[in-house]
Amino acid sequence: MRIILLISALTLAQAQEGNGQAAPPTCWIRGSADKLAERPSSLDSAAVQLGGGTIKLCYSRPSARGRKVMGELVPFDQPWRLGANEATSINVPFAAEIGGVRVAPGTYALYAIPGASKWQIVVNRSAQRWGVPIDKDVRAGDVGAGTVTTESLGAPVETLTLKFAPATGNATELVVEWEKTRVRIPIRRVSG
Repeated sequence: MRIILLISALTLAQAQEGNGQAAPPTCWIRGSADKLAERPSSLDSAAVQLGGGTIKLCYSRPSARGRKVMGELVPFDQPWRLGANEATSINVPFAAEIGGVRVAPGTYALYAIPGASKWQIVVNRSAQRWGVPIDKDVRAGDVGAGTVTTESLGAPVETLTLKFAPATGNATELVVEWEKTRVRIPIRRVSG
């Protein structure tokens, strides 16, 4: 199934190029693509059309598998790669604000510093890397950080899910859900 998704994404990218549209960048992976199916946390992506361009997110989806996630598997007050495997990355084809952090067009890594009621969302320049460690060398590439509030979910989400809310005007939200926690990261296109 994962290989089918990868092939579908490549086919879509080629079709968009043939229509004169710029294709969103492919997800960077460490190692060979034929080994992706062996990973316990699958590679996934999400995209949204916004302000005449496509924002694309790439991340890996760990599952709870009976473990307590927030505060244990994902410790509070420590940097977390917002997924598994490679760093979670986001490509914006225009100037934007991600969680209140202004960025130029390009590809960035996102990571979080979760807390019980608020998360710090960090935008980082080093997108093509393994997701851990998030040490002082990685943090030297931080562009900035914003804070979002957590929401409680009624039913637990077994596998980490990142998705975009429908765009309204020049804005959307990146919605993160796992276990019984949801956060919404605002994203908007900005001028110049």
